[in-house]
Amino acid sequence: MATSLVVLALGAAIVVFGLLRARAPWATYQELKAQQENVARYDAWRGGIRDTGRTGASVAIEQARRRALIWAGVAVVGLVVIIAGFAIR
Repeated sequence: MATSLVVLALGAAIVVFGLLRARAPWATYQELKAQQENVARYDAWRGGIRDTGRTGASVAIEQARRRALIWAGVAVVGLVVIIAGFAIR
């Protein structure tokens, strides 16, 4: 009984930690993505052809998304630990 409570508490702590760490990169990702879409709209309005190659902004977007997904994965691991806590008798 005490072991399952410890595992449940550990799982809850992992979930909270993962979600807190995922918030900042996810917000950065959303902001950079919105800026990139705004630039694309502006370029389309100007009638110019935009270079579709990799830019510093696209690399930053990929990195922010990757970090957010990694920390969201940590939160999922916490959920698995919580489920394991319920399975322990």
